[in-house]
Amino acid sequence: MPHQFLPFLAAVLVLTLIPGPDMALVLKNGARGGAKAAWWTGLGCCLGISGWAAASAFGLAAILAASATAFTVVKFAGAGYLIYLGVMALWHARHGQPAPLVDDAATVVDTRAAFRQGLMSNLLNPKIALIFLTLIPQFVTPGEPALFTTMVLAGTFLVWAVVWWGLFALAIGFLGRLLARGRVRVWIERVTGVVLIALGLRIFVGDH
Repeated sequence: MPHQFLPFLAAVLVLTLIPGPDMALVLKNGARGGAKAAWWTGLGCCLGISGWAAASAFGLAAILAASATAFTVVKFAGAGYLIYLGVMALWHARHGQPAPLVDDAATVVDTRAAFRQGLMSNLLNPKIALIFLTLIPQFVTPGEPALFTTMVLAGTFLVWAVVWWGLFALAIGFLGRLLARGRVRVWIERVTGVVLIALGLRIFVGDH
């Protein structure tokens, strides 16, 4: 067990609970497709995190962080994707008519779309790479086996992400009756759409 495991876990808990693009996206999909759509969106986010963890292990994330051009390209692509998702949410909420809840026949298609959105939202977020490059090393104590400690901390980050999105999806499931109300779903679509667009625009203009 790394010496700084508990402080690292506390930092991860705080980072996960801070509202951001992932939470807005999971909530939006949960409002449209229930707990299952929320869960698959969260799993997509987790796979995206795994991708950055693997990239960090092979040094690709370090190259990305060192190249201003590469970082900017990925950052703007991610911002554009968030804006696209936000616009689509507002489109579904137009005239006060949200997209219908998924039925059994459409479940496979909708969960795949939810998973893909979560995955792309994270793969196009270079800030996750910076978490592995800047946050994790701060909790590696001199004298510890660096590779092993890094792998343990990265795995902890991923495991907590899976747990968190599972709990979040369950909460959405408990609120299913409320979320099934047309007016509630319309407002969730509108609010999350605006939030996603705002987050995308914030990335475009820079984090100040």
